[in-house]
Amino acid sequence: MATAVTKAAAMVSMMMMLLSVTCQAQLSSTFYANTCPNALSTIRTTIRSAIAAERRMAASLIRLHFHDCFVQGCDASILLDNAPSIISEKTAVQNNNSARGFEVIDKAKAEVEKVCPGVVSCADILAVAARDASQYVGGPTWVVKLGRRDSTTASQSLAESNLPRFTNDLPTLISLFENKGLSARDMVALSGSHTIGQAQCATFRDRVNNNTSDIDAGFASTRRRNCPAGTNQGNTNLAPLDLVTPNSFDNNYFKNLLHKKGLLQSDQVLFSGGSTDTIVSEYSRNPSTFKSDFAAAMIKMGDIDPLTGSNGIIRKLCNAVV
Repeated sequence: MATAVTKAAAMVSMMMMLLSVTCQAQLSSTFYANTCPNALSTIRTTIRSAIAAERRMAASLIRLHFHDCFVQGCDASILLDNAPSIISEKTAVQNNNSARGFEVIDKAKAEVEKVCPGVVSCADILAVAARDASQYVGGPTWVVKLGRRDSTTASQSLAESNLPRFTNDLPTLISLFENKGLSARDMVALSGSHTIGQAQCATFRDRVNNNTSDIDAGFASTRRRNCPAGTNQGNTNLAPLDLVTPNSFDNNYFKNLLHKKGLLQSDQVLFSGGSTDTIVSEYSRNPSTFKSDFAAAMIKMGDIDPLTGSNGIIRKLCNAVV
């Protein structure tokens, strides 16, 4: 009996693996070559225009793709607004008043709909936007696999349990990424996207005001000027995640960590005597290795549980199931 149960479990596991491989195999960089040949150039134009108007938007778009893929897979569920049957992921703790760039994705979708209505998914637009954003600010580029479809559901609860938090310790971060099929090295590489973008005071107030062990004193003093202790005032005041080159995609983020100048606690734990110290050190010395690993990790992340074939839909509007 036990043997039969074991065999049955093994068969189920194998079927799930085959299903995952099949879904990924259906993604292709040439998916829209015949049905919407101008899709990528249309998306690129919108993304470049948005970042030219606001440099910070590059980081926001990369983060949006990440926060999408970690909840239900890369299915554009993060874009859905509240509806009678939907509790939006936008209201999850990690996204509320923090995730941004939705209007840029909506604009890209509207432009694509003009040239080929009902063909390109919002999930694919998110993936392409992240790549185009990275490239525009000096980061790596990569070939985006396409063919994802959009979900008809969202999950605020999964967002709150699956997405990292700025207070996470290293074992928690490693576990969250491993649960999505990403290694500790992938996690460190993807964290390197914090070489651009900004964070709100509420996310680093405790670190710069109450930490004396793993933060540079001068760095903490600088950050306290715009983020004082003991008050909720100024919660939304912004500070660059990379103090040195906040608008350029480079490896200074990792150099900062070596000197205890990580803005978020979840940044600094990557270099604080743990198992990822050697990876941070390597990336601080070799920007080309970091960029190569970042691109590879983004491709892996884009493969997380896509809806393909007859699963899901192609939304007409990214924020609603229509």
